[in-house]
Amino acid sequence: MKCLFILPVAMLLACTQQSPESASADMPQHRGGQSAVVDNTSRPDVVRIASNSNVHKTLVAALKAAEYVDALSNAGPFTVFAPTDEAFDKLPAGTLDNLLKPENKGALRNILEYHVYVGNIRESQITDGMTLNQVNLQNITLNKTADGKITINGSASVIGTVEASNGTVYVIDAVLLPPDKK
Repeated sequence: MKCLFILPVAMLLACTQQSPESASADMPQHRGGQSAVVDNTSRPDVVRIASNSNVHKTLVAALKAAEYVDALSNAGPFTVFAPTDEAFDKLPAGTLDNLLKPENKGALRNILEYHVYVGNIRESQITDGMTLNQVNLQNITLNKTADGKITINGSASVIGTVEASNGTVYVIDAVLLPPDKK
């Protein structure tokens, strides 16, 4: 009786089992990190917010050049200070083009990491004089006026806030440049 039961199961398995070649041809090939995941139903992450924005094309290009897209597409949580295209335009002539060169990836990444805090700081949590230690291990200082206006390091102003699936994006009007390391 045991032989009769095993034989049909073995035949069924043999008939439904695919060869490795056909199995890999039928299976979707996923390459890339978290940023390669297609999800059109959940709230977008910080990278998708920037990618879908009409005013963050330069930031997205910089994230790609620094190979930082996957890191910011992960679960986080992150607080990202996202300079607009106009903010990048305020940099001295040639600065951005120079930073986007492959040999300057480390410097570009340092600047981008100065715009990212690990943790989700909501607008209601920001207090005047608050200091955040950014991903590049340098601090920024947030100031908040009585009427709720927020500035960073006394030079950049928050002009918008967007909640993301993995944190908060603060749209800012200037690029934050880390202080020179001593």
